[in-house]
Amino acid sequence: MGDTSDAIIVYSTVPDRDTGERIAGQLLEYRLAACVSLIPGVISHYRWRGKVEHANEVLMMIKARARDYPRLESALRSQHPYELPEIIMVPVSGGLAEYLHWIDTHNDEAS
Repeated sequence: MGDTSDAIIVYSTVPDRDTGERIAGQLLEYRLAACVSLIPGVISHYRWRGKVEHANEVLMMIKARARDYPRLESALRSQHPYELPEIIMVPVSGGLAEYLHWIDTHNDEAS
């Protein structure tokens, strides 16, 4: 993938591993992500409705294509248990060319 501008990473936190695995499986099944890494042990501190909150969460790191982002966001939001889910898209500006190519071609039958 000579032009890496289509690779993105989408970050989202979920309340537990089971939720993360369910959402990851669906994103992969719908071919909206090439890979979803679940990172347990995240402790989030945030302000919500005027109060400081704390939560143990699992971070989802979703590797995907920018052109799939609108559908990915819609699918993630529809499956997410939070009223206001964290969904943050970050463009990938570079990386191992072969890996970025794999992200770009994850919908191909041979990949």
